[in-house]
Amino acid sequence: MINLARLLVGFGLVMIISGGILYVLSKAGFQLGQLPGNIQFESGNTTCVLALGTSILLSILLTLFLNLFARILK
Repeated sequence: MINLARLLVGFGLVMIISGGILYVLSKAGFQLGQLPGNIQFESGNTTCVLALGTSILLSILLTLFLNLFARILK
């Protein structure tokens, strides 16, 4: 049960830190959805966005962060 509590606290900290980073970046003018590699289709009143560049960037950052987090817990 203690391991589950540590895991939940760890995920909570990850969410707080990532939310803070996104908040600071948005205040600095960095728009996460406007990266190269994102594809946007517009037709009349409908817009469809495929955020490929954003997905790749977030995947790389989360992989690095979670690997560091796992090494710290060991």
